Amino acid sequence: MTGNETTNQSPEQPRSQSPAHKRDLTRRKVVVAGGAAVAAVGVGGGLAASAFADGASPIAPGKSTASGGEACYTLTSETTEGPYYIDADKIRQDITEDEEGIPMALTLKVIDSETCKPVKNAAVDVWHCTALGVYSGYEAMGSGGGGAPTDAPSGTPTDAPSGTPTGEPPSGAPSGGTGGGHSEPTDDERYLRGTWKTDKRGYVTFKTVFPGWYQGRCVHIHVKVHVDGEWTDAGYEGGHTCHTGQLFFDEKSVLASATVEPYSTNTTTRTTLTEDTIYPQNGHEGGLLYLDYDKKRIAKGVRAHLTMGVAPDETHDSTDTQPSASASASASS
Repeated sequence: MTGNETTNQSPEQPRSQSPAHKRDLTRRKVVVAGGAAVAAVGVGGGLAASAFADGASPIAPGKSTASGGEACYTLTSETTEGPYYIDADKIRQDITEDEEGIPMALTLKVIDSETCKPVKNAAVDVWHCTALGVYSGYEAMGSGGGGAPTDAPSGTPTDAPSGTPTGEPPSGAPSGGTGGGHSEPTDDERYLRGTWKTDKRGYVTFKTVFPGWYQGRCVHIHVKVHVDGEWTDAGYEGGHTCHTGQLFFDEKSVLASATVEPYSTNTTTRTTLTEDTIYPQNGHEGGLLYLDYDKKRIAKGVRAHLTMGVAPDETHDSTDTQPSASASASASS
């Protein structure tokens, strides 16, 4: 497994995989290797490319102002890690590689929910599926490889004309999105995955493509935030995971993307945002992204952004219990 940065180079580092709840997330090491970032490949690209070049996108302000011991920002909801997280991922901002899709600049601001201060030098992981619903490292398990990913919830609707799922996901899929074991990678591909650090203002930006969908799940991006570790020439070491969540897209944007190739060739029946049992149904607090794009030409690119309120002193990994739709996830694991 390799990392990716512009200055350093190291040989591939194999990593043994084990179930998520058994891994020691306090000793996390990301390996850095050489190679320049690969330019995004997709339809158009002007809007998302300029957003990436400009740095941080506008971020929605906090919900309240700090006063005494009062929290200044609602904690972003914790959700399941899912089965397809790969630790020691590539250190890079451009995670596109050669994947086709609508160019997207994803900007996140990580903030301490108690103090309103930015969380700087945190390691932020993002990973998501392709336009056709396949995860790198797990191509044999994707929509094109004979099965839906196993974080697909059970008991999905069957009224196909409304765009809802038909049929059941594979056996072993968690009900209600409350967990699910970690799966061993089936290949060495690592597209649409990456890790980068937040700057002094708490911002981090990734260049990627708009995600697609697969059976049983709405369109989403996975995210983790690691703090209290150390950035070295080898990557990021130590620390702990203070947030594990997912980022979501409103229905209007997903429907617009579905008219653009290669999304339009994805024949998998889609789960809507309101049908998804992992999305907490609580808006931006639950990971719903703010999106900017030309409503008539989404193919030109999308800017996605969100402020994430985290509790740096807490640990939240994939063993966390799912929050209810009406409450923020604030309990320590």
